[in-house]
Amino acid sequence: MRLAERLAAAWYQGHPALALLRPLEALYRLVTGRRRAAFLSGRAPAWRAPVPVIVVGNITVGGTGKTPMILWLIEHCRARGLRVGVVSRGYGARPPRLPWRVRAGQAAAEAGDEPLMIVERSGVPLMIDPDRPRAVRALLAEAELDLILCDDGLQHYRLARDLELVLIDAARGLGNRRCLPAGPLREPLERLAAVDACLVNGAAGDGSAGFAFNLRPSALVNLASGERRPLDSLPLGQAVHAVAGIGNPQRFFATLEALHWRPVPHAFADHAAYSPEDLRFSPALPLLMTEKDAVKCRAFAADDWWYLAVDGLPSPAFVAWFDAQLERLLSR
Repeated sequence: MRLAERLAAAWYQGHPALALLRPLEALYRLVTGRRRAAFLSGRAPAWRAPVPVIVVGNITVGGTGKTPMILWLIEHCRARGLRVGVVSRGYGARPPRLPWRVRAGQAAAEAGDEPLMIVERSGVPLMIDPDRPRAVRALLAEAELDLILCDDGLQHYRLARDLELVLIDAARGLGNRRCLPAGPLREPLERLAAVDACLVNGAAGDGSAGFAFNLRPSALVNLASGERRPLDSLPLGQAVHAVAGIGNPQRFFATLEALHWRPVPHAFADHAAYSPEDLRFSPALPLLMTEKDAVKCRAFAADDWWYLAVDGLPSPAFVAWFDAQLERLLSR
């Protein structure tokens, strides 16, 4: 097990050795607290875009379903006639220059796996740059937009925001509720009191922790041909090689089990770069992966490699709340 995996297991399952990291946690809290206070007080400048900015982020490290939420927001806003753009850090991307406009068909190594997946699924205008204000300015210079979605930008205070949405994984929760490196929190727990809404991925219903948000598998898509098949095209009980290089691979494996297949799990690091040799498994079985992994594997995909397409489904209460927020933001 890799060091990152052992540390994550300790955060969520407990380990007495984490107490040794508390002095570093105290330093981390001090630095992040001072940084946030500087922006809140105005001592550090935050650039405000001429259109509303909605940040979708995490308070924990690891996967929470943020990308499916971004995709849902894109389609929901478009259905209301809004022109939407997205900015992203582009984690792991190596573009020729920054800021960089991501377009369908680019290499995942150049564009980043999550930005490329978002563009190929939705066609949305998307700019990557660790400097979020610069990314927004560049995107607005290229496209007429009514609204900007900032992917994973909760802690990037240099970009002023009009709405903050935070995703939390229902199964893993907030772990031991301690900050890095003694726990999984990017900011102290009190930060959640300041966000506009929390969405709990995998929750059975709305509750005190936030609005319910769930992922619904919708189809199997062939990597080599692009053919889209219904889920029942794969027999119940079918054994498959399951590949996941995401923040929480176990969620993907559990989803396949819930669909009554028998996954042989192959967990990779988040944002892993694959080679054909990495995915040569025995025995020979159909291979299923996430859509985020698929954008990095199409060039060398075998005929029986598929990705599981999933759609984000927030609760009706969140939809009503969000529509009210949109009306407020756009009437200013």
